[in-house]
Amino acid sequence: MPLDFEGPMTDRVAGLNAAYKHHSAFAVLSRALTDPDVGRIALVSSFGAESVVLLHMLSVMDRNTPVLFLETGMLFPETLRYQQDLAEHLGLRDVRLIRPDTNATFAHDPEGDLHQRDADACCALRKTAPLDRALGDFDAWITGRKRFQSGDRAALEFFEAGDLRIKVNPLAHWAPADVADYMDNNKLPRHPLVAQGYPSIGCAPCTSRVAPGDDPRSGRWRGKEKTECGIHFTARGAERGTASGAVVAG
Repeated sequence: MPLDFEGPMTDRVAGLNAAYKHHSAFAVLSRALTDPDVGRIALVSSFGAESVVLLHMLSVMDRNTPVLFLETGMLFPETLRYQQDLAEHLGLRDVRLIRPDTNATFAHDPEGDLHQRDADACCALRKTAPLDRALGDFDAWITGRKRFQSGDRAALEFFEAGDLRIKVNPLAHWAPADVADYMDNNKLPRHPLVAQGYPSIGCAPCTSRVAPGDDPRSGRWRGKEKTECGIHFTARGAERGTASGAVVAG
């Protein structure tokens, strides 16, 4: 069960942002793992194009920290192999595969075509609901969101107050070059699909190649108004900006 904190979450978040305002991403993540105002925490990772950065940082600090991987049943085979290889390479000891409920999937997507009929409902079934269940015992979770990824994230802080738990965004202030430099300097393995023209990687049916120079996320849900999977939505809509939310690590 989550811890019982005194005072509203917004006050804790404001205090955390003030305390760590000038800290590096590495320091923010390190402190978040032990700060009593954060509580029990897990990293939520897609094992996507940029996920290796936070996963590597975590492996240096505490390999026993839970890592929640949303295995939607529609991921690229390359992502599944990358997840296994990377977890072994980094020595992560508590990677939890989070899958959609079998009965709910049979009831709402028996033919596996819900993504064609209603992409938002498919994400809710295969991502949002499973993650909500998996986070039930945690007070906070770590994401890989960054300010440069979209206008809705332009004011992203290290710590955010959600409906039920804190979100920690250690890479909020990083630029694309910072991500690339960290991967290069630490000789980290890339997701194999990046070299094939997939700079942002989600479920296979809803991810397409991106032309050089185009928005890296333009290959997600191409041809639809949808731009986000919805796991950062709250009962009030998107937690920051307009109704678009954000993605997990990577």
